[in-house]
Amino acid sequence: MKKKWKFIILLGLVLVITVSVFASIKISQRGVVTVQTGNVARTDLTAIVTASGEVKPRNYINIGANTQGAVPIVAIYVKEGDHVKKGQVLARLADIQPQADYNAQQAAVNSAMADSAASEANDKSAEHSIAVALAQVDHDRADVEQKKLDFKRSQDLFNEKLIAAQDFEAKKIVYDLAVATLQSSLTKVDQARAARAQAAAQSTSYQRKITQSQAMLARQRDVLSRYDAAAPLDGVVTDLPMRVGETVVPGIQNSVGSTIMTIADMSIITAEVHVDETDIVSVKLDQPADVTIDAIPNRIFKGKIIEIGDTALVRSTGVAASQSTTSSQEAKDFKVIIALDIPETLVRPGLSCTAKITTDMRPHALAIPIQALTIRQKGQLKQPKPGEKMPTDPASLKAAKEELQGVFVVNNGKAQFREVKTGISGATDIEVLSGLKDGDQIVTGSYQVIRTIRNDAKVKIDNKPMVLNPTAG
Repeated sequence: MKKKWKFIILLGLVLVITVSVFASIKISQRGVVTVQTGNVARTDLTAIVTASGEVKPRNYINIGANTQGAVPIVAIYVKEGDHVKKGQVLARLADIQPQADYNAQQAAVNSAMADSAASEANDKSAEHSIAVALAQVDHDRADVEQKKLDFKRSQDLFNEKLIAAQDFEAKKIVYDLAVATLQSSLTKVDQARAARAQAAAQSTSYQRKITQSQAMLARQRDVLSRYDAAAPLDGVVTDLPMRVGETVVPGIQNSVGSTIMTIADMSIITAEVHVDETDIVSVKLDQPADVTIDAIPNRIFKGKIIEIGDTALVRSTGVAASQSTTSSQEAKDFKVIIALDIPETLVRPGLSCTAKITTDMRPHALAIPIQALTIRQKGQLKQPKPGEKMPTDPASLKAAKEELQGVFVVNNGKAQFREVKTGISGATDIEVLSGLKDGDQIVTGSYQVIRTIRNDAKVKIDNKPMVLNPTAG
């Protein structure tokens, strides 16, 4: 009996001691936080900005109607995918009226040129008539001089009564006739010169008429040419929405005109992507980019930035923010153009793509996992001592609310907050500019712990890999 009680008493003592040890362990572990840690280390960091968009040619032109009013298509000479040359006629619109106007104006030009040719012939004839008349004047003047000498000799003989009066009168009549003939010849010269002046005036008038007719013909030719849709550049027909017989309408004011087809210059292929407004400040011209195209899996195409848009685009509509009627708080993007090193035959305009733009690189940079970073207010880092009162003045309260960026460094079993300054961010790590040194042990998890842990909290390190429960919902 005594042995039984001794056993019970001994068992009770063992149980009390066990409970006491367990209780003391639990008490000593009260307030200890289990954390995951990592060491600050050096690594190569690359800052990447990811954006999505679509493949587009660098230059493309939508060919529409430049005619007056709605006009039907009578012929299309190409199909989608055809290569075309600059100036090549691609389609023709109904041009009966403008062709008739052109033909009529061409006839007017021909008539004016015929009149001008006749006028020039008259002018040459007048020149010839002047020359003939002047020659006749010279002949008649010489004849007058000769008749004048004969008349004077006859007058001298008549005065000496050596010839009869009728002979003297005959010489005078001959002389007067020669003078009259000369005067007639001079009149003919004046008439010929007047005719030439009139012909010259007519020729000038016809030349002016030709110039005016040719100007009108050029206008009609321009109007007629608008009924031929010609290629403005060398390229490929990438879109052909219209068919023969359909009617095209030119654009007016706020109304968009019909697009007959689209010609794209595929010599330079680009990726047009939209970069978030928070990342655009890091994007610069000539930065390299890796582009993947959804339709061409498992391939990466190299490129570089050649254009950065200055206007913010509303993400939901793609409209410039300055022209949008939606809320100004809506997310915005900026257009970025990337020139791709890719064969022309491999892609088509409109293919969806994703670009990873390398904005910066830091070789052998001091880095920490991004998830280790946290934010604390300055007032949360200082725990008041027993009996110590917290300041309540506005300046102290404002200072206490100042937010600091930092990490928790494990030191002597405690997690101590340390403010850090950061640089570029990689995929999982971020560069540390100040506040840490190589080899420092910092808290890296879990997320809930980093968000709630207090400064100088006791910690227990557990870096065993987490095992996911496959049956968890």
